[in-house]
Amino acid sequence: MSTGHRSAWRRRAHRSRMARIAVPLAIPLALGLTLGIVIVVVSGSHGANLNGLALGAPPSGSASASPSPANSATAAAAAAANVNCDIIVPANPLTAKGLATPYVLTGTNGQTPAQSGCEMTNAVNLGAFVQATILDPDTGKLYVYDPLVITKGTTPIVPPVVPVLPNPAIVTIDFGFNGTDLFQVGATPGTLQDANCVNGMPGSVFGQVSFCNGINFFNAAFQDEREGKLVVPSEGVSAKMIPTGGAMGTGRNCPETRNFDMVDQDPSDNVTTEYLLDPATGQTAQDTTSNAENIQGSALLLNGSDNTLLDQFIDPVLGCTPFEAPDLANEDQPTSSQALDELLSAAHQPKIAALVPENDEMVLVGGASFDAAKTDLYREEMGQAPVDALTNQTSSPAMYCQYMIDIQTPFLAANASLLATGQPPVTGVGNNLLTFMANRLNMSFTNLACQNFGLTNPVTVTLNGQGVAIAATFNTTWQNASGTSTPQMPGSDQRAGRSHHELMNPSGM
Repeated sequence: MSTGHRSAWRRRAHRSRMARIAVPLAIPLALGLTLGIVIVVVSGSHGANLNGLALGAPPSGSASASPSPANSATAAAAAAANVNCDIIVPANPLTAKGLATPYVLTGTNGQTPAQSGCEMTNAVNLGAFVQATILDPDTGKLYVYDPLVITKGTTPIVPPVVPVLPNPAIVTIDFGFNGTDLFQVGATPGTLQDANCVNGMPGSVFGQVSFCNGINFFNAAFQDEREGKLVVPSEGVSAKMIPTGGAMGTGRNCPETRNFDMVDQDPSDNVTTEYLLDPATGQTAQDTTSNAENIQGSALLLNGSDNTLLDQFIDPVLGCTPFEAPDLANEDQPTSSQALDELLSAAHQPKIAALVPENDEMVLVGGASFDAAKTDLYREEMGQAPVDALTNQTSSPAMYCQYMIDIQTPFLAANASLLATGQPPVTGVGNNLLTFMANRLNMSFTNLACQNFGLTNPVTVTLNGQGVAIAATFNTTWQNASGTSTPQMPGSDQRAGRSHHELMNPSGM
């Protein structure tokens, strides 16, 4: 999922040395690169083309004024340098009316969208995205709804669809951001508290991501699973994949968000939400079939997301299918969501599970210090078990680095030919899906400071003159983090782990 900008492949590295690169520009040779995904496709029928180009102050209800001509150059420079934004959360966001009320993107500290660059026309750099996943606790049925984000001072191209929610309904809302820090601002004084919104700790926000009501949603979903109301489907098996040490055609279980096969430096972050943008007016609309057909020349905006990478790029290449539910904004057409991906991975959690580690920048305090309490705040909003001796066996800072290297490197090496047939989410990172993932792993090693645990970067990437990875080599030698005992090398599937019910917090939920 800092004081500097993030690159087009979403991620943030160390806050003091970041540089945002917009698609399709090449990524410079810098260690402080981010690895997130941003795709902007301009087309009248964009839906079939996803190859990207390859606690501020209470808001004002009035539209923001544009800077005067005399100050326009200064404002433009300030906007280009800015990396943080506010998002105004509507009143009663967990209700049908609240979901259908647009969220508003604007600058921090009283800055206008123009002064700050916090505009959806600038989504590659500072776009905000919101996603709701809804549970009917009586039946276990799940639904998805993507609330709309608009730039302050604009109106939607088409009013958002008002969803018909089950009664009762338990809603979780996930936020994603293509900048550095997104600050939640309630439309009313009680909005955030009433909706159980969480954005890190006082003085130390998560950054790109934040949440509302996630704990209640996952507790209820896990309860429905125990009662047999909610049955999460199998993750499926890919006959195309080669297990580590296996033979062609033997296949393996499809990867999930908690698989070390596909994680990076900040797992389980950002959303799969898509919006339509009218570049001429700066207005946005929900990405529905009807809107896509009727809004000509629209741009498709996506949030930088591990989930988008998995659901829309990795899964199709491997012959896998994400967990989907009816989209209440789009005539119940099936769609994925961040929360659905977490439910799938929780139900089939691997023995060696990649949970949010304490060296993930989003849960660091002061950009440097590990903090179990902040990590737990994040984890519980994603239905993950807290930091303890058990989860530290796979997801302590050292062990997360070790398993990311020891599991993902052989996976990429074994499936190099297959992954090389896939499109890269961002052409400025790699020229195909394999080189993209190799470069992402290469940068994640540095951004997590894995070298501090006696580990060696297992990936060597070859870059062209524009800084794009065009080839990669992998050292699959098993490594052990310093100061740890030698663990058993995982098998090709890494299953038979403890279920999320056993690993969840002491409440038993």
